[in-house]
Amino acid sequence: MEYKYDISFISINYNGFKDTCELIDSIKRVVHKVSFEILIVDNQSREDEATALSSRYPDIVVIASKKNLGFAGGNNVAIPQAQGRYLFFINNDTLLEEDNLDCLISRIESKKNIGMVCPKLRFTWGIRQIQFAGFTPLSKITLRNYGIGCGEEEAGQYNEAHATPFAHGAAMMIKREVIEKAGMMWDGYFLYYEEMDWSEHIIKAGYEIWYEPAQTIFHKESKSVGADSPMKVYYLTRNRLLFAKRNREGFSRLLCYCYLTFVALNIHVPKYLVKGKTKQCKSVLRGIKDFYFRHQTSSHIQ
Repeated sequence: MEYKYDISFISINYNGFKDTCELIDSIKRVVHKVSFEILIVDNQSREDEATALSSRYPDIVVIASKKNLGFAGGNNVAIPQAQGRYLFFINNDTLLEEDNLDCLISRIESKKNIGMVCPKLRFTWGIRQIQFAGFTPLSKITLRNYGIGCGEEEAGQYNEAHATPFAHGAAMMIKREVIEKAGMMWDGYFLYYEEMDWSEHIIKAGYEIWYEPAQTIFHKESKSVGADSPMKVYYLTRNRLLFAKRNREGFSRLLCYCYLTFVALNIHVPKYLVKGKTKQCKSVLRGIKDFYFRHQTSSHIQ
């Protein structure tokens, strides 16, 4: 198959017109070493932002979804229309300031079994601390891990490329053949844990995921839903359980259920009550209830 571009940038817009425009402008301004196209999926924003984006950027592909498909569902819609050799899924609240995408291509092509590569991520605020320089593995029962370097001042301490067990959903570039073997992102999460679930399936399909620090992308982080919003609390609570269901088996899965249902509940609810965050308390309880009794996969909490 012949490809029209080196890279297809794919991003989701949901009531984020300003951020999305800033991302598009940064790509157009910075990227010159590789050929690219930009695809934006509007996940049924309140205003007609799809039309506004098409008018402002007639040279990009704007896909207007008839409903909010969530992170995975929205990204998946763009895949059949993308004409790049590599698909680069990137959050709309990110910015590019350097043109080293060719280094990501070099890394992903350096070994046949590298299927996905992620750049270094740094926050846009403060002293622009590191957000992501790879991930640690998930703990077996609590399903917790941490981002390597998160919160640290940038001093070149994570400038060595390495394999990582999970991709970061804010910026991840994948070979097309990987999607053919591992499948697209599962859209049942709606928001959060999609890239971790996808990473598990990509690795099970025989591929490696790598962190490549030659390219840095800057991330505003949680602009679309809020850093500790009831929506975010709900989906993180429910989706950890969904992740355990899809990616753990037997006694290990049961232990995950027990921890995430009872121990985590007794940690988070008192924490939110002390802070007077009753909506977050309700989100924790609803997330657990919906997993066990309703198995919702597309509702969202305002």
